[in-house]
Amino acid sequence: MERIAGVAVNDATFQFDKIYSYRVPQSLVDQIQVGSLVLVPFGQGNRPRTGIALSLQDLPEDQLPKRLKTLHDVAPEQANLTPELLKLVYFLREHTFCTFYEAVKAMLPYGAQYKAVATEEGPRLQKQLVRHTEPEYRLVQQPPEGTRLGARQKQALEQLKQGSKTASELAVNGISQAVMQGLCKKGWVTAQQVNRTLDLFGQVPCGAKPIVLSQQQEQAYQGLSRQLQAGKASAALLHGVTASGKTLVFLKLVEQSLALGKSALILVPEISLTPQMIRRLRQTFGSQVAVQHSGLNHTERLLQWQLIHQGRARVVVGTRSAIFAPLQNIGLIVVDEEQEHTYQSESAPRYDAREVAKRRAVEHNCLVLFASATPSVESYQAALEGRYTLYKLTQRYASQPLPTVELVDMKKELEMGNPYSISRPLAQRIEQTLQQGNQVILLLNRRGYQTVGMCTSCSKVLKCESCSVPMVYHKSEEKLMCHYCGKSISPVPTTCPDCGGRIRYRGFGTQRVEEELKELFPSAGILRMDQDSTSRKNAHEIMLARFAKGEYQVMLGTQMVAKGLDFERVTLVGVLGIDALLFSQGFRSTERVFSLLTQVIGRGGRSQQPGYAMIQTVDPTNPVLSLAATQDYEDFFRQEIQMRKLCLYPPFCSLCLAVFSGPKEGDVIQAARALGQLLAEAAQQAGGIPLRILGPVPMNIAMVKDHFRYKLTIKCRNDKRLRGVMRQIMEQYSQQGLVRKASLTLDFHSDGD
Repeated sequence: MERIAGVAVNDATFQFDKIYSYRVPQSLVDQIQVGSLVLVPFGQGNRPRTGIALSLQDLPEDQLPKRLKTLHDVAPEQANLTPELLKLVYFLREHTFCTFYEAVKAMLPYGAQYKAVATEEGPRLQKQLVRHTEPEYRLVQQPPEGTRLGARQKQALEQLKQGSKTASELAVNGISQAVMQGLCKKGWVTAQQVNRTLDLFGQVPCGAKPIVLSQQQEQAYQGLSRQLQAGKASAALLHGVTASGKTLVFLKLVEQSLALGKSALILVPEISLTPQMIRRLRQTFGSQVAVQHSGLNHTERLLQWQLIHQGRARVVVGTRSAIFAPLQNIGLIVVDEEQEHTYQSESAPRYDAREVAKRRAVEHNCLVLFASATPSVESYQAALEGRYTLYKLTQRYASQPLPTVELVDMKKELEMGNPYSISRPLAQRIEQTLQQGNQVILLLNRRGYQTVGMCTSCSKVLKCESCSVPMVYHKSEEKLMCHYCGKSISPVPTTCPDCGGRIRYRGFGTQRVEEELKELFPSAGILRMDQDSTSRKNAHEIMLARFAKGEYQVMLGTQMVAKGLDFERVTLVGVLGIDALLFSQGFRSTERVFSLLTQVIGRGGRSQQPGYAMIQTVDPTNPVLSLAATQDYEDFFRQEIQMRKLCLYPPFCSLCLAVFSGPKEGDVIQAARALGQLLAEAAQQAGGIPLRILGPVPMNIAMVKDHFRYKLTIKCRNDKRLRGVMRQIMEQYSQQGLVRKASLTLDFHSDGD
């Protein structure tokens, strides 16, 4: 009998993403398992390629396939995917049209993955990340009586009496490796190399205050607690106004899940929200908490992943990718701010973490809790239809009133000759707030200094040569930058490249508003939080901590300052430049404006002092702004659901975006039309699958990195029959050579662009 492994390989195209059979050498039979990472010879050149073993079977010699190749190597057992995560590999491949190994790589941090290396024994697997080691010292005997010892030597020996210590642990107390090497030479201490460890959150104190729930919170908790204890897969929606204390309900549920011997997973939409959530969880549950998000370096993320994989961490908090944490026996999954688009992956596999959460809930028979002050229209409709259990928190914690909201007409500001992006009413209110010793949050969802450079003679706009978008002026770096491909121009042009006319820069971004704030309020500390200022490691946590301490009085930022933050001294919130979002394309545009405004308004007045919010707009009578000002979600939902039904948008259909990209515009259009025709014919042949195909039309950003981009918008019912047809036509697309004209991606979680 021979052991045969069914392997899916890395870097396979859609057309060649299949399970290939390989002979397992006798030396690896006891090591390989379903879910093992392996190294195999692939293709005509037998080049070593990593893969994953998806099946194993024993066959007699006479039943073996001809010309069967033998795999080279198998990774250690601790690198295996769990059986449940293996099921998710198949789920992602079917629902997102990714390859097997793209799904695998989404589940494993970089440090837990392997690569091929050449050795004397042949191709072998090696970890992508080689762990750093350090000495660990152990006391083996005491120095003879009367031995003269230095102060550091005495200190080191006292430390080692308590047990083995690593070099980094001793260094915290000022004990150098030179001191330790001296003790080793005397034979009193021995050293061995161990993997370096990191305690990322050791500075966070443990021992939180008891969780005290309000009457409304207690009612919601009791209902959710019953669902959690039932031990069945279920979904719930916690709809609570801003500052209603949803997090306290989460903490009580996590506490209960651990008491039942189960684990818990909490997702947040932004890295900027993780520091406060980590602090709350760490204070309550101590070292049982692990973190997974892209702000960690490869070593940190691997160490956290290993804590989870080994069962030493039972509570995981993180952003979208944390949904793949290898937790066992999950009792609770929380998706906080569930309406956020950041839960949708924009690269393969193009998954929605909310859908994966529901899938994992089925596998673990656990509760998945979606929570938000502004739930997505789809989630709220699911709750009204009874597919989710709905719980409401209609009052702020400790009965704090919602902030008073004022809409500022920016047309009047222009008529009055105000040269600033900050209106006079907002400036006056900021001044009053600062005089009272309180803090301000300002939202502007545009980074950079000025947004458009335009010729005063021919009206030409300075655009990126590779992308169909204007270059953005970044004053601090003195360059124009494309926010899509990263190209830059320095020095900043002052004359038009076409006609020689003068270039005038218009619009405003966070850098320019920061400059204005410093000019208007010279004695105030201004903190700018955007993609540029938070690019350094731990920048979010450091900045938020300094703002909490009162080192800054005004926080100016993009969407990362709008959600989940809780600062007692913030009594004023200002919103700048909301009109660009209000009049943007996409069927979710009004939903996103309502959500963003509701969320950022809710950052104010979260303690004893009342909050105030000011929204600057050229359209102060817009109904979406008025509904957000009063935080009337139910009325907004009623209007929005009627529009969705009338125009046939989710939740009344599924939306699939087929995106085509290539260097020649004509080829891209031709490929898009061909796929549309293939799809229409296949749907008809399959018995009339209901769908509407719109396009092809250019994407909103029609060119990125010298590639033209077109789309087909497909309104359909996302079921197994449709996905089967889509897979069929994607294979035809490759077989007909259309993939050489334009690459193709399918996205079932897009808002239309």
